[in-house]
Amino acid sequence: MNGGDASSAAAPLPLEWKFSQVFGERTVGEEVQEVDIISAIEFDRTGDHLATGDRGGRVVLFERTDTKEHAGSRRELERMDYPVIRHPEFRYKTEFQSHEPEFDYLKSLEIEEKINKIRWCQMTNGALFLLSTNDKTIKFWKVQEKKVKKISDLNIDPSRGVADGSMPSSSVSSSQKQYLANGCYTDGSSKCLSNDLSLPPGGLPALRLPVVMSSETSLAARCKRVYAHAHDYHINSISTNCDGETFISADDLRINLWNLQVSNQSFNIVDVKPANMEDLTEVITSAEFHPTHCNMLAYSSSKGSIRLVDLRQSALCDSHSKLFEEQEAPGSRSFFTEIIASVSDIKFAKAGRYILSRDYMTLKLWDINMDSGPVSTFQVHEYLRPKLCDLYENDSIYDKFECCLSGDGSRVATGSYSNLFRVFGCAAGSTEATTLEASKNPRRQVQTPSRPSRSLSSSITRVVRRGGLCSSPTSNTSVISEYLGYLCLWLVNVLCASMFCSRRKSSRKERTIICSSIRIWQIQKCLIS
Repeated sequence: MNGGDASSAAAPLPLEWKFSQVFGERTVGEEVQEVDIISAIEFDRTGDHLATGDRGGRVVLFERTDTKEHAGSRRELERMDYPVIRHPEFRYKTEFQSHEPEFDYLKSLEIEEKINKIRWCQMTNGALFLLSTNDKTIKFWKVQEKKVKKISDLNIDPSRGVADGSMPSSSVSSSQKQYLANGCYTDGSSKCLSNDLSLPPGGLPALRLPVVMSSETSLAARCKRVYAHAHDYHINSISTNCDGETFISADDLRINLWNLQVSNQSFNIVDVKPANMEDLTEVITSAEFHPTHCNMLAYSSSKGSIRLVDLRQSALCDSHSKLFEEQEAPGSRSFFTEIIASVSDIKFAKAGRYILSRDYMTLKLWDINMDSGPVSTFQVHEYLRPKLCDLYENDSIYDKFECCLSGDGSRVATGSYSNLFRVFGCAAGSTEATTLEASKNPRRQVQTPSRPSRSLSSSITRVVRRGGLCSSPTSNTSVISEYLGYLCLWLVNVLCASMFCSRRKSSRKERTIICSSIRIWQIQKCLIS
């Protein structure tokens, strides 16, 4: 998929994975604080800068250094005939506090500072711009190097320039202190020019004006805009437009269009909220702008569908241009079909022709010119299919995973459990499927990941999926035993209530039924435990 065309590219050779670099490695016995856990990560378009966000609301920036040590830009190095064998090296650049914990008094809702998404904007005049968001508020940041300047190259001898032996201070403003013709201040300050300024023999050959010189540089991060109070539900996606002027933000029910220079107004372009919330059947899970066409965007839903929207059609994009949805095989539908089909993340290929989507079980590659089905499907969690009942019980079936494509579009990658990630070749004829561990030994033999632990995240998706069900879909034996136990308890209660109301002694037949029911209930409890 060189340049976004998966069918025309030849199958590349499998990659050789090696450990390159790690940031924030903990020492032995050190406990990881929850605020230090990374929650968002994003490279800029050039690959020279990396931004990470954590649960503590901080954004940390890293800068690539290996390209600066050699002549030419990164793009020029990529065009060279010989391969560049250097590993990319990044170094810490700066960090800043992006979000703080807040409390919504109108809704009695605590808003945590965790960074959900980070997106880079276009670089201008050497300054870096990026967007960061938590559950409710989006912020626009500018990171720029500031040079500390000083005045030098004076005609006057520094040791004799001032009566007290010090240089004239450049920080003294003429608007604050009125001075006389001889250089003294009217407030009687002792800092006045010395009267015994002696010229060198022969006079001054030339008059040198003071020169402002830069001594050192420092990085400063400044919040340019704050985009708030536009989402009733948690923000799950932000995406910048290729026009460099607008971006979108999406929550579970709405997608808003913003201008980077206007923070007090946004336009609602997609709204899936029904008039009656009981009629809600699907929610928005991810949204992404097209990389080259500023009028197109795509968003995914919890039903496993992807909708392509054209902003030129109407102001409110209720109707989609194209719908990408995989048809179910006859007889394959089960209780978990819609849950595991929910798309958690979508990404456009670099050229914009392909869309990569991630659901709980698979990665799917879609061609925007073919909406009949995905062109490729990659199995990621097929080994978990027999454990879907357990995953439903501990809510791990609602865990979300992100996906990405390589720069040349020949490979796709996604995360999994137990610190693993999967890499697949998506070029024509490629059978590459690699499982790696995010550690210093990525090729280490790893066992099949254990059952995921209970998920702590919450989403409106779970409410939609559960649909008000009281019981969970366990195995047939446990379901039968559970309902049999309820039936026995109900029967015992009915008989006891009947005897109590009629104030009579129970017959032999009624006592037999009660004892049998209690016995069956005890057996049922043993089966469940």
